[in-house]
Amino acid sequence: MKAAVLNAFGEPLAIQTLPDPVLGTGEVIVDVVAAGVTSYAANVFNGSRNYALELPVAPGAGGIGRVRATGPDATRLEVGDWVFCDPTVRSRDDAVNPDLILQGWTYRTEAALPLHRFYHHGSFAEQMLVPSENVTRIGDIEAADAGRWTALGRLLVPYGGLLAGDLKAGETLVVNGATGGFGSAGVAVALAMGAARVVATGRNVRALDDLVRRFGPRVRPAPMTGVEADDRRRIIEAAGGPIDFVLDFLPREATGVQVRAAALAVRPHGRVVLMGGVRADGGDVPLSYVWIMQNYITVRGQFMYPREAVARMVGLVRGGLLDLVQYEMTEFGLDDVNAAVAHAAANAGPLGLTVLRPDRGGAIR
Repeated sequence: MKAAVLNAFGEPLAIQTLPDPVLGTGEVIVDVVAAGVTSYAANVFNGSRNYALELPVAPGAGGIGRVRATGPDATRLEVGDWVFCDPTVRSRDDAVNPDLILQGWTYRTEAALPLHRFYHHGSFAEQMLVPSENVTRIGDIEAADAGRWTALGRLLVPYGGLLAGDLKAGETLVVNGATGGFGSAGVAVALAMGAARVVATGRNVRALDDLVRRFGPRVRPAPMTGVEADDRRRIIEAAGGPIDFVLDFLPREATGVQVRAAALAVRPHGRVVLMGGVRADGGDVPLSYVWIMQNYITVRGQFMYPREAVARMVGLVRGGLLDLVQYEMTEFGLDDVNAAVAHAAANAGPLGLTVLRPDRGGAIR
C-alpha cells in the first residue's frame, strides 16, 4: 500500500510503499478514503510535542473509509460498508484498567507499547488494520462527502467530556477555550444535546463572534482578558444565571489560573470536566479544598470518549442535530501530505477542516 511515513522527527513525511495489512481474528482492514489533519500535526512530527511515537510510522489518528475485509468473528460489518475508524485503541486483557493508544498518533504508557507496535500505522495510508470494536458503520455516503465526516474525530472528543459531566437538556454550560478546534466542537455538540445556553470563552473576539453567528443566540461570548476576577465576572454575566457545568479545553500554553477563572463560576452542585492540555506553571490548577467540599463540586478529568459514543455521535449527525456542512474543508491528495500539514497549521480556525485523501494522488480542492 502507499503511505505517508514519518521516518524521523523533524523530517518531511515521505511517500513510500508499505506491506499491505494482514488480517487476523478480531480485526478489520479498511480502505482509507479521508483522514483529518490536526492543526498541531506539524508539532507532533517535528518532535516539539514530545509524543510517544515509535518510528517509522504512517501517522494519522482515525479516519473515514470502506471495509475491505473482516475477521471470522465479525457479525455485522460487511465488505464495502462506510465506517469511522476510531483511533482510541484499548487493550483487551484488562477491562477495568485497559492500556490505551491513539493509533498512528501516540501511546500513553510504556505498558501500551506492544499495542502501539501491533496497531502501528494510522490513516495517512491507503489501508488500515483496525480492531473490530474500533470500526463503526456510518451508513451510505457519497465518496465526495467523506472528508466532512472526518469531523466526527473532532466532535467526539468534547462529546466524551459532555457525557462524563452528564450534560442535561436545558442546562447552562461554559466551554472554556471555545475558539480552538475541540472547544468550538464542544459548543456545537452541547447545543445538539439540548444545552439552553453555552458560554464560549476565549481571547479571539472575532472567533467568538463567528461562533455566535453560526450557532445563534444560545451561544454567549465571554472574551477573556487574562485577569482572573474580570474573566470570571464576564463569564457569569454572559451566563445570565446559574452555571451548571464547565468544560475546559484550554491549550498547553494556558495556566491553571485561567482554568480556575471559569471553574469557580460554577454553581453549588456543579460539575467541572478537564480535557485541555494546560502545561504552564506545571499544569497545576489551584482549586480550594473547602470550596469543592462545601459546594458539592464534582471535578474530573476525561481523556477521549467511551466506545459507544461513536454510534451516538453518528446518530446526532444522521438525525440532523449536527450539521457537518458547517465545517470549511480543504482537501489534499496523499502525495501532497506535507502541504496538508502546513495548511492545517496555518489555518487553525475553529471550524476549518484539513483533510487528506489517500484515495487520491496529488489532487487538491
